[in-house]
Amino acid sequence: MASNPPGKCCTVGVKHDGEPTGRDIKIGSWDAYLAEPDPATAHQGAALLYLPDVIGIWQNSKLMADQYAANGYLCVVVDLFNGDALPLNFPATFDIMSWLIKGSTGDNPHTSEAVDPIVAAAIKWLKTEKGITKLGALGYCFGAKYVARHFPDIQVGFFAHPSFVTDEELAGFKAPLSIAAAETDSIFTPELRHKSEVILAKGGNPYQITLYSQVVHGFSVRCDTSKKVEKLAKDQAFIQAVSWFDAWLL
Repeated sequence: MASNPPGKCCTVGVKHDGEPTGRDIKIGSWDAYLAEPDPATAHQGAALLYLPDVIGIWQNSKLMADQYAANGYLCVVVDLFNGDALPLNFPATFDIMSWLIKGSTGDNPHTSEAVDPIVAAAIKWLKTEKGITKLGALGYCFGAKYVARHFPDIQVGFFAHPSFVTDEELAGFKAPLSIAAAETDSIFTPELRHKSEVILAKGGNPYQITLYSQVVHGFSVRCDTSKKVEKLAKDQAFIQAVSWFDAWLL
């Protein structure tokens, strides 16, 4: 593995203040959130597919999508969990691995076999309905795996504190990839981070791994913005993503 499976840290965090400005839509039977840029500053033909952590489409992911739109990118957040995303700060007794395998109801799994078709549908929608020819993707925690799995449709990638990515999936993403990592992370550990560096260097494509001090897994989406070091790391990880797409997607 290039990163460990999701754990309790994948849902711990803080809801951020703000009013989302995009709109809720449907892509096939799946929920999604669409944030559109000002036509005057939009990057024509370019879009970002936001593949979220296990909390799915919620306040923080919507606000982030809006910020990507403010930087010229049409941005879509898609529900990878078929209506079964987890709440923020769920109880420590919750069995997240059971939820991944079979979902909350026992018949709604969140395995690759279930998630891949959702990602494929979102990619198809962006290409056919929005005329997208330059597609980047953002994978936060759980979502990182599906950025890697959907090369070459996804042409440029960004991970933040990835989980569940296999060595083969990482090696198979033969395109520019940027990763934002937390200093303290039991899922994307220092050992797995260094292993990922070796895999990416061997692949020969542009890559970047930036380590943010004094933050933990999930910081780029769910940090406590009242704490200076956490807010700065979150803001810098966002700038890291935008700069990467500006350089390699446009």
